Amino acid sequence: MGPEYLPWLIFVAISVALFAVLSIFIRNKTRQDERLEEFRDPTLRQREQLREDARGGMATMLEKAAPALSKALQPKTELEANKLKVNLANAGFNGPNAPQLYLSVKVVMLIAGAVIGSGVGITMWGFSVNGLTAMGVGGGLGFYLPGLVLWWLKRTRKEAIFLTLPDALDLLVVCVEAGLGLDAGLRKVQEELQNTSKELCEELELANLQLQMGRPRREVLHDLGVRTGVDDMRALVAILIQADKFGSSIAQALRVQSDSMRVKRRQIAEEKAQQTAVKMIFPLVLFIFPGIFVVLVGPAAILMIDNLIGK
Repeated sequence: MGPEYLPWLIFVAISVALFAVLSIFIRNKTRQDERLEEFRDPTLRQREQLREDARGGMATMLEKAAPALSKALQPKTELEANKLKVNLANAGFNGPNAPQLYLSVKVVMLIAGAVIGSGVGITMWGFSVNGLTAMGVGGGLGFYLPGLVLWWLKRTRKEAIFLTLPDALDLLVVCVEAGLGLDAGLRKVQEELQNTSKELCEELELANLQLQMGRPRREVLHDLGVRTGVDDMRALVAILIQADKFGSSIAQALRVQSDSMRVKRRQIAEEKAQQTAVKMIFPLVLFIFPGIFVVLVGPAAILMIDNLIGK
């Protein structure tokens, strides 16, 4: 393959990478939009089924190749393996093959980044030190890109759970005080908040499924706190485990925890409001003050220049 094909290879690789990144950020369509599109195009469902089959084949191939691709990056100790599982669970990936798939994606992105970097380096600098440096930089960026995406997903998921947890806790208090048990209350909260807090409902749904399968409630609640990674959820789980252990009132414990969560969220809002004045200094100095100076001082400066030139 000659050098004339390198720009096309670079273009294809960048297009694939951009499509993969955009597919993560694009939200799923609502059921109403899907129904309207099906009415406009009756063959849409058949084509989507074909695409799903193709995706299933690609996913199956990736799952089969994951053990071989991720073998070089497998954690050396059990502590590292558990830490990786917790990070993936905090981002919403709870599958048993999630660590292998994540490590295999890192290997694939490393190779793709090295190929793109080498193509750019050879095109711009040829076979030189700069070209090899570009290959190394591209491989490094491709290797660390999945970690950055995982960090962003984990952060957004934890923030969403933190913001919706007080509302879910209030509803759980109402359910428990109305006579429902803790298990039935969790199921009710999961059903009622399905459309408003998707992340929290996914965790509650998994916890309810584990309870129905017969796992001890203490283990299920502990895993719920670890999976979410939210400090308030861990505190809530600890309170529920303690109340279940000593037989104290769960409703009273939930009400106290709900009040403390709302106070904490209000304090965070007040803290951000107090930081507004400091954050406004930089746009004022960089964008607003120069315009004001031009409007106020500009005419006087022009008159002074005219007088000086006239003299």
